[in-house]
Amino acid sequence: MRGRRGAPGSDEDYSFVSPVVKYLLFLFNFIFWIISLVMVAIGVYARMMKHAEAALACLAVDPAIMLMVVGFLMFIITFCGCVGSLRENICLLQTFCICLTVIFMLQLTAGILGFVFSDKARNRVTLMINNTIVHYREDIDLQNLIDFGQKEFGCCGGVTYTDWSQNMYFNCKQDNPSRERCSVPFSCCILPKDEHVINTMCGQGMQELEYVQASDHIYTNGCIDKLVNWIHSNLFLLGGIALGLAIPQLVGLLLSQIMINQIKDQIELQNYNLKHRSDPWS
Repeated sequence: MRGRRGAPGSDEDYSFVSPVVKYLLFLFNFIFWIISLVMVAIGVYARMMKHAEAALACLAVDPAIMLMVVGFLMFIITFCGCVGSLRENICLLQTFCICLTVIFMLQLTAGILGFVFSDKARNRVTLMINNTIVHYREDIDLQNLIDFGQKEFGCCGGVTYTDWSQNMYFNCKQDNPSRERCSVPFSCCILPKDEHVINTMCGQGMQELEYVQASDHIYTNGCIDKLVNWIHSNLFLLGGIALGLAIPQLVGLLLSQIMINQIKDQIELQNYNLKHRSDPWS
């Protein structure tokens, strides 16, 4: 609500609502409002351009749909913040403030539960990686993601390189007609530093070799242990990312709460002026 403006110098001309807080809150929400539109657009484009059956089987949630849902919720919340700050509307600002508080608490709860139940989280990640191995050839984006992860972390499979036998193309059964029988993807291979051309058949027959023999040609350790070790060695980086996600939410909460209090003071001033203007003897 806007304070009524009276003659210059009168009490009604004074506003408790700070223009700095008002437009800073608007700019804050407007930036994230634009980001939400981009997220929705990317999600719609990804959903229209490709089928996501393999991704759904591995991740339980289509990433494109998840991106659209998060973007839509972010759009609604930031819209409340934008309009609420410009119109000085307490209802919209309180909605924005409550939504941010709920999101922040959910993130905090998820982080605590992930830390407390780390073993269950590890089992969940193991199941997810095994599913990605099974569907490796069914989705090119999923395949590129797995290859990138194995090359980046220097690993192969979930627990060990023989996990690739879960994939129908790399399975070691005698009746498997695939040319890649008992092999592993090229991203498992240890490449010489002076080799610039990648031999995509370098993983041929590696599952038939013993662990020590295979380790001369491919990464034999699984990606789960490599991922856990990476997390332990990059706790400060992950903490910085978590803090970077939390700070904008806390800033939004702080600015919205300050503005709500200022609007309430403005309403009290208006009511005071109306009361004393209608009662000349007071």
